[in-house]
Amino acid sequence: MIEKINSLEEYHQQSARAIKDPEGFWNEKAETFNWKKKWDKTLEWEFDTPSIKWFQGGKLNITENCLDRHLETRGDQVAILFEPNDPNEKAEKITYKQLHSRVCAFANVLKRNGAKKGDRICLYMPMTPELAIATLACARIGAIHSVVFAGFSARSLEDRINDATCNIVVTGDGAYRGAKTIDLKGIVDKALETCPSIKKCIVQKRTGASVNMKDGRDVWLDDELKHVNDDCPAEEMDSEDMLFVLYTSGSTGKPKGVVHSCGGYMVYAEYSFRNVFQYQEGDVYWCTADIGWITGHTYIVYGPLLAGATTVMFEGVPTYPDAGRFWDVCDKHQINLFYTAPTAIRALEAYGLDYVKPYKLDSLRVLGSVGEPINEEAWHWYDENIGKGKCPIVDTWWQTETGGIMISPLAGITPLKPSYATLPLPGIQPCLVDADGNEIEGNDVQGNLCMKFPWPSMLRTTYGDHERCKQVYFSTYPGKYFTGDGCRRDKDGYYRITGRVDDVINVSGHRFGTAEIEAAIDEHENVVETAVVGYPHDIKGQGIYAYVICNKPPTDMDAFLKEINAVVIEIIGPIAKPDKVQVVNGLPKTRSGKIMRRILRKVAEGDVSNLGDTSTLLDPSVVEEIKAGAGL
Repeated sequence: MIEKINSLEEYHQQSARAIKDPEGFWNEKAETFNWKKKWDKTLEWEFDTPSIKWFQGGKLNITENCLDRHLETRGDQVAILFEPNDPNEKAEKITYKQLHSRVCAFANVLKRNGAKKGDRICLYMPMTPELAIATLACARIGAIHSVVFAGFSARSLEDRINDATCNIVVTGDGAYRGAKTIDLKGIVDKALETCPSIKKCIVQKRTGASVNMKDGRDVWLDDELKHVNDDCPAEEMDSEDMLFVLYTSGSTGKPKGVVHSCGGYMVYAEYSFRNVFQYQEGDVYWCTADIGWITGHTYIVYGPLLAGATTVMFEGVPTYPDAGRFWDVCDKHQINLFYTAPTAIRALEAYGLDYVKPYKLDSLRVLGSVGEPINEEAWHWYDENIGKGKCPIVDTWWQTETGGIMISPLAGITPLKPSYATLPLPGIQPCLVDADGNEIEGNDVQGNLCMKFPWPSMLRTTYGDHERCKQVYFSTYPGKYFTGDGCRRDKDGYYRITGRVDDVINVSGHRFGTAEIEAAIDEHENVVETAVVGYPHDIKGQGIYAYVICNKPPTDMDAFLKEINAVVIEIIGPIAKPDKVQVVNGLPKTRSGKIMRRILRKVAEGDVSNLGDTSTLLDPSVVEEIKAGAGL
């Protein structure tokens, strides 16, 4: 097991060592895992192409490190604790032995349905143990999992299946989400009408809904499990073999499949989990995310299981049956480490303290925040009312592309500062650059956040399109990985993320490219052109503001808004619905046809005091019209 840092002094020592001798530093961490064959070369890299290889020649299977190596020492310890959507439904406890057995059986089901090493398998499932089991079963046989969040539409699912040319999709008959039931199988059926690569669809029973089963393609998981045993040797994988593809929105319309590889991701997932949360033997850890996002991959499934922890999976939502549900679960399962999103914290704060007071929350030792920077007010509410002033808050900054937490306090070790991600983990080398790519030295400065040295869990490529990976992440500032975030480094050298500097909106911790939402709205028959920007939103962090040019003015604005929402829900999913839509006659464009989004952002924010230089606009009068339409 990886040893964790125990003091601030040790943090500084480890950071200095990791910069001086990165290969020696990461070798030491990697040696604590079970490898089928040790690696020949620790690191080979260049950021121009880019090409990044960690632990080359090393052979392993990540599931042996998540499961098999724990069997002798903690076989009877709970690995996954499942809390269902309905609080009256009994929680399920799955030990490491049981999890190992269920993963092997599920892996054999995949093989029985034609899965083999290198295949891409799409998981579009309820947030139940079967999703974690299916994820690990893919990794067991060397298949590449592509989990799609079960809130995405049929169109979004279809795009992701086709991009990765998946041959199997695993889904459920339905999913519970608060008071709602979602027809997952119906959404999958619709998506599969135009997914020629899919040969099999494996269906888990969850809601008992009646679903359409297509002969020769669809099979029930329960039936398949009757035909297999739980003996499944782990496939030998190369350290740089693909482990998973996870789609994330970019500033262009098409989602990009971020590729993570087996060895480096494994090493960093456990290292970051153990250190950031200061995990102690016997801790019960709960990350409230969904496995459909990177947070769920690294900090529900892989990180905790690699560390031999008990990880909680939660099917429900924070406000069902009421706004005390999170705190009820914390008391019920005596949660020690709790990791959630600022959106959830702000939403629960808005409900008031009556929903917090009935609960003791005395088992909590560490609180975490993920998905977006946490604002100071929410930080203090979380600290005082949930942590009772006794729990350090780890405000974690990282991305789908980074694979693990990059800048964050280490719980109880790093002195905290509300709304600051504080310091990079040892081995992470951030830098700030100006618009021309020059590194900004010293403290009390602001710039664009880049990384100047590789780390084990970083993305290797974007699936099927390496050029896109190069363009998006490595071309803006040659020789550096560009995060797309602006950042401030204060007088103490602490980092504070100031938000996206590209056309990406962070809604409730989920990233959407403006182009993706624009393309969806443009599908409405009365829409000629759309420009989408983010604006400050009290609960979500950022809301979606759409400026829409129509063929003819809508006669019924309410009906028009409903139609716009319906189009976005169909193409992307409910999480991308615009919060505000303003019909305009024109957009502020430069003579070269580029939309000047900073003006639109200012209007959306309600601040038009300083719109900057508008002399390059083709038609400056458009701005006055947009301001008037927004009531400014």
